[in-house]
Amino acid sequence: MNFVLHGAPVSAGISIGQAHLVSSARMEVAHYEIPDNAVQGEIFRLEAAIARAKQELSALENQIPRGAPGEFGAFINLHRMILDDSSLSQAPKALIRERRCNAEWALVQQMEKLAEQFEAMEDAYLRERRQDIEQAVERLLKALAGGQSLPEPPPSAEKDLIVVAHDLSPADMLLFKRHRFGAFVTDVGGVTSHTAIVARSLDIPAIVGLHHARDMIREGDTLIVDGTQGVLVVDPDPLVLAEYRLRQSQHGLERQKLKRLRSTPSATLDGTPVELFANIELPQDTVEVKEAGAMGIGLFRTEFLFMNRKDLPSEDEQFEAYRDVARAMQGAPVVIRTLDIGADKAIGGGAQPHMPNPALGLRAIRYCLAEPQVFLAQLRAILRASKFGCVRILLPMLAHAHEIAQALALVKQARQQLQDKGLAYEPGVEVGGMIEIPAAALALPMFMKKLDFLSLGTNDLIQYTLAIDRTDDAVAHLYDPLHPAVLHLIAQVIRTANRAGTPVAVCGEMAGEPSLVRLLLGLGLRNFSMHPAQLLAIKERVLRTNLAQAQPLAQRVLRQPDPARARVLLAKLNA
Repeated sequence: MNFVLHGAPVSAGISIGQAHLVSSARMEVAHYEIPDNAVQGEIFRLEAAIARAKQELSALENQIPRGAPGEFGAFINLHRMILDDSSLSQAPKALIRERRCNAEWALVQQMEKLAEQFEAMEDAYLRERRQDIEQAVERLLKALAGGQSLPEPPPSAEKDLIVVAHDLSPADMLLFKRHRFGAFVTDVGGVTSHTAIVARSLDIPAIVGLHHARDMIREGDTLIVDGTQGVLVVDPDPLVLAEYRLRQSQHGLERQKLKRLRSTPSATLDGTPVELFANIELPQDTVEVKEAGAMGIGLFRTEFLFMNRKDLPSEDEQFEAYRDVARAMQGAPVVIRTLDIGADKAIGGGAQPHMPNPALGLRAIRYCLAEPQVFLAQLRAILRASKFGCVRILLPMLAHAHEIAQALALVKQARQQLQDKGLAYEPGVEVGGMIEIPAAALALPMFMKKLDFLSLGTNDLIQYTLAIDRTDDAVAHLYDPLHPAVLHLIAQVIRTANRAGTPVAVCGEMAGEPSLVRLLLGLGLRNFSMHPAQLLAIKERVLRTNLAQAQPLAQRVLRQPDPARARVLLAKLNA
């Protein structure tokens, strides 16, 4: 039976193949009473299941290929920590003793209790962590039943298989790396879920939030996954199948054509040069940066070195990471953003303070200034790496003059500490600031007096300007880069910086959106930084842009108070 389902697109592309069903994550668990003399045996069953689940995670960890995204190991560590936590390792034992119940039922009761606590949390990202609890319990339930957490696929045609599941654990997603599935779709999950992040890292089409796909699809059904539009077509008729095969072929051809632009100088049709840089999270990402032909790294998100671990990385560990990136880029600029932790990004090395609204709390530069020893260690590591390439320091989430003064004082202190130890560094390292809070955009001259360059973080700038949590699906439709207030702030920052001769870049998601390239160029932007996979598509748009035509149309978009009308003008700009 032919039908179409719509969900949330989390990884672009088109995949066509046969459905491979994975057992529903939330299995029905029987509840039965056990005699007193069997209680200890039931507890032993639970302990054995926990041990088996940990062994399974260790086996998955050993299968991680070299060069795989760092998220893989982080997700395994997270599930290992959940299994070690007393709320799962001890609380069900108490329930078994008190209620004389079977281990499966005790586990599910504790899972439901924890799920309710996470569901009540205001932060959307933390609410989604409820899924990690459930996935860990599901692994234990399958261990108790003597089964695997994710069935092995049939040995043939793996790349043509599309996994259909109620939910998937990020640890189970390692099988995607080993078996090269074509795509996956799930009933639950959000665009910020760990599973979605892994899908994007693997660059395979994926859709989440389909609600009832697992129950409606049969093993072997022909599926079309449009990860760009969030559309799942089940048992398509021949015409639809032919249409999507054509789209899939065209998508592949377009990606191949873009590779020809790798060494082409980035400039508009009238010869205006445009700098295209790449954003990275981990040192190994430099391979993709060089393959894309980026002019350098415009944003190294160093917080990924700090996340999903029990301790903080040492100064030497950080230095080696920054040095490796600087060496790999062979003299091309490397902009290293200092620790931007907080909101939806937590680190180890101590308990994280509870904040009613993490996005507005102790995060980024606020955290660094509150923890000067952590900040100084990172600054020393960055400065030491500056001897191996063109390294620059970028300070996140600035809003006040005293934050800049304190940060620069700590940079000076870090330099002095290196001198005292006789450690080499480049004395002329430039220090820039992120403009991602409306207050910073409106008080820009104050920042330009102290900083060498600026970088517009459009993700947070939009979030803070429109009072929208960008990780919350309930308000995602209100997240609008074409809102007049957002555009005016961006235009004002670019215009003010250009007049003063201060280098300015955009490193947020807007920089990697082809439909916004001409608008940003027309507003005066000449430096874009984005994920390496987006760079060649952006370069193609730059190469086809006539600035003389783009500038007046961009100003018309800027003057338009109605976002709907602004989109019409934007379409004309991109025609």
